[in-house]
Amino acid sequence: QVRLVESGGGLVQAGGSLRLSCTTSGRTFSSYTMGWFRQAPGKEREFVATISWATLSVRYADSVKGRFTISRDNAKNTVYLQMNSLKAEDTAVYYCVASLTATLTSESSSYGYWGQGTQVTVSS
Repeated sequence: QVRLVESGGGLVQAGGSLRLSCTTSGRTFSSYTMGWFRQAPGKEREFVATISWATLSVRYADSVKGRFTISRDNAKNTVYLQMNSLKAEDTAVYYCVASLTATLTSESSSYGYWGQGTQVTVSS
């Protein structure tokens, strides 16, 4: 069993930055493709970013490209999401995800493990 715990959410002004962290426990972290999704009130859950376990290849949603950076530290079993130039429309609950089989996919159904989520609120 894999457990994902997010942290780092909070309230920030538009144009500001936040860094989310997701620490995992359980099976070998370095074998997982990791990612982030988000869900705003009244909206569908949407893909944000993902990073592979082997090549550290990354993929981003168009809406965050150039502003967000996903990275991972396998020694610390942690994946990060650095969010810069935040906008009001980035306000959402952010979920950390993991998969043993997914390869840089944006499909939520491909990720078998989900964290409990952390709230990010951007004030305009």
